[in-house]
Amino acid sequence: MMLAKIFINILIVGLFLYSKLLPYKDKLNPQYKTIFDFFNSIFSPIFNFLKSFVKPFQVGVGLAVDMTQIILLIIFLMLLKFL
Repeated sequence: MMLAKIFINILIVGLFLYSKLLPYKDKLNPQYKTIFDFFNSIFSPIFNFLKSFVKPFQVGVGLAVDMTQIILLIIFLMLLKFL
């Protein structure tokens, strides 16, 4: 049970770093590129699945927010709460 909580916490931190580094993925050092690729292999299929259900949220004229990362964060936080 404790290992599951630690793993989910690592995924939450990984999600945060993934979202911050995604625009700069081509500029990462090889050491960090490997870590980024690991989290990308986890999150990309999940995001692709969620995008079929969750549409971007319109916040302005020609401006929308991708809600998949927020939904995934909520799922992780709920898992932490109920584990």
